Amino acid sequence: MTIEPDSFSATARILERCDLAAVVKTAKREGSRIVLANGCFDVLHVGHIRYLEAAKTLGDLLVVGVNSDEQTRRLKGDGRPLVSQDQRAQIISALEAVDFVTIFDEPTVEQLLLALKPDVHAKGTDYTEDTVPERNVVRSFGGRVAIVGDPKNHSSSEIIDKVDESLQNREQLATG
Repeated sequence: MTIEPDSFSATARILERCDLAAVVKTAKREGSRIVLANGCFDVLHVGHIRYLEAAKTLGDLLVVGVNSDEQTRRLKGDGRPLVSQDQRAQIISALEAVDFVTIFDEPTVEQLLLALKPDVHAKGTDYTEDTVPERNVVRSFGGRVAIVGDPKNHSSSEIIDKVDESLQNREQLATG
């Protein structure tokens, strides 16, 4: 058996929504339990890893929706994202817990949920099952919402602020 080098590459696991929907449909027909997680993942940190690893334990196939550059900018503000959507998607797809990644451009993940109809929609601990904005959409097709990961005490924004502060301190020291 010959395995093509790119068949297991991170980029091969980044799919357009329509292609991903076909993969998910086949996996569900074969009995796989599908989990969808989502986020901006602008500066990857340990909280992201713990969230995605915990989400993976809820099913057989973990799909991650990555917010587009435009939506990340709307959510996080000017100057964000620091890392482009294609690079963020590739980084996330390279994680062991992640099976597939797609980029979504809508303000919420609702349309992706409706296209994939995962068994579980995993959200981080900054939510409760009652505060997940898409909870009613998930329940409409028989899915469930699950809160996973460690307490929300990690933040890309905080990391960026620390880097900015460090750079400012260096500039001040250099200019005396």
